[in-house]
Amino acid sequence: MQGGNSFEHDEKHGNDHESSEQWVRKSDVNRKFRNIIGVGIIIVILASILSVYFVNGLTIYIGKNGVEFNVGNELVKDEKGNSSEIGERIDLIYNKINEYYDGEIDNEKIFDGAYKGMVEALGDPYSGYLNKEDYTRLTQETSGSYVGLGITVGVIEDRVVVISPFKDSPADKAGLLPGDIINKVNNIEIGKEIDKAVGMMKGKEGGKVTLNIIREGTEPFDIDIIRAEIKLKTVGGEMIDDNIGYIGITMFSQTTSDDFKNKLEELKQEGAEGLILDLRGNPGGLVSACTGVASNFIPKGDKIVYTVDKYGNEEVYKSKGGIGEDIPMVVLINKGSASASEILSGALRDYERATLIGEKSFGKGIVQTILSRTIDGFGDGTALKLTVSKYYTPNGENIHKKGIMPDIEVELDEETFIRGERDTDNQFQKALEVIKGKIEE
Repeated sequence: MQGGNSFEHDEKHGNDHESSEQWVRKSDVNRKFRNIIGVGIIIVILASILSVYFVNGLTIYIGKNGVEFNVGNELVKDEKGNSSEIGERIDLIYNKINEYYDGEIDNEKIFDGAYKGMVEALGDPYSGYLNKEDYTRLTQETSGSYVGLGITVGVIEDRVVVISPFKDSPADKAGLLPGDIINKVNNIEIGKEIDKAVGMMKGKEGGKVTLNIIREGTEPFDIDIIRAEIKLKTVGGEMIDDNIGYIGITMFSQTTSDDFKNKLEELKQEGAEGLILDLRGNPGGLVSACTGVASNFIPKGDKIVYTVDKYGNEEVYKSKGGIGEDIPMVVLINKGSASASEILSGALRDYERATLIGEKSFGKGIVQTILSRTIDGFGDGTALKLTVSKYYTPNGENIHKKGIMPDIEVELDEETFIRGERDTDNQFQKALEVIKGKIEE
């Protein structure tokens, strides 16, 4: 499961994904009994009201509750032999293209467009059909490296917005800031099409990408950025004083949980009696990695987060226990902290396990799953990404479009802040002050 936004690494989406295997297994278990009871009835009903025909790459399923279709190799007609209006129209358009269009016809692109359009019609920027190229990009995002600009993006008020540039990435060096609206990519309007923006920002190493940026207080402007390989080291840390440890997490990938535990153990051995956990600019990632980190601070068996799907099915993620249950800590968050970062922050807040310092977080409280396996109807390198549930903190709060307010609100002083120089970071300085007080208690 991914609680994410999109990375250009989403770049998402923000981007947390629940594996299709986890989600399908969960749904199957919950529905297994009623499916067994109803299967005979369903077969009789389907046999009486459906008949299937093969036409021009389109599958239509017609039932009493309406019409469902996907573009494949089949067209369904009712018992009277009348094809559905949807099927007729798509079939008509496809045939007329072949009959009249004076130009090269790429059937793969036509069908890709049909698949994408069907999901885009949901109006959910975090759902989408992924062709082979798209899916390859997505799997790279959590595997350790990819080629792109080095930013994470989300959707706010139907616009693609920069959540955070990765430190020392091409986007960071070019001066992109959290909150920047990406209006155009290579002179093409983006709107809220986050997957489109992400796909265009990624590509061949050394390629130029031109972003048209809308920034508060300025006129829209263009900025040229050269793609580079982005290596995703998600965990970094060090001793700040003799007894204070610092760990920053840039996102939650496959290796984050283990890397975090190793770093925490290292700092404890070096004498850390308190911890500053920095989640600023962290767009989220894998929920499994997030809950793995949270387990270090929350007693074994206690609830970290739970999700609820459209059928009311609830999935609870519990702590597995860890090595930091007693260490005092503060957590830094800002408007770039999203999804899985908010799961972690929310759990630590609800258990009064940490003091949150900084700015209100992004506010992404929904979960996407990736359907890609043969059992899901795919298995050909393509996939379907769908929002399948909402997540809730241990106290039952869904923070979607609301965010998490810090216990101590500190707005970053942009005028004095210099990246990499902690003396100029007033949010960090406040965290340092608070953790010293906790240690002395």
